[in-house]
Amino acid sequence: MAKTYFLCCHANYADHLGINPRFDEYMPNDIDIIEKVVKAGQGIKELANELDVEENIAQQILSSYTTAKEIVYAETAESSFRKGVKSSILLSLESGLKSEEDIDNLVNQICYRASDLAYLLDLEDKELSDYSEALRE
Repeated sequence: MAKTYFLCCHANYADHLGINPRFDEYMPNDIDIIEKVVKAGQGIKELANELDVEENIAQQILSSYTTAKEIVYAETAESSFRKGVKSSILLSLESGLKSEEDIDNLVNQICYRASDLAYLLDLEDKELSDYSEALRE
């Protein structure tokens, strides 16, 4: 089963620290493995071996990790939000938006992104209105 937790929202992740081994141990351990493999210039085969998953799953994990890094390390909260929403939409389009349930799931993901934005604004000590113009561009 693919580990799709790399796109977890900031606030959701923070809410689970200290109470959920997945967030305290497994996810950081897997990220350490991914970073070690990437820094060593190794490929998908090595990543699959290290994570004990099939190569196609390792490719999905690496892709999710790369996207998550772009979102987490975006220059501003607005940029992170924009990248996160785009990622959620692309993933939903890939999976197919064929039903009202699919659309509801996308809306939920965008709501998570809004929660991320609120979390990042708190960290930056800013308000949504500080990014109002940038969000309309």
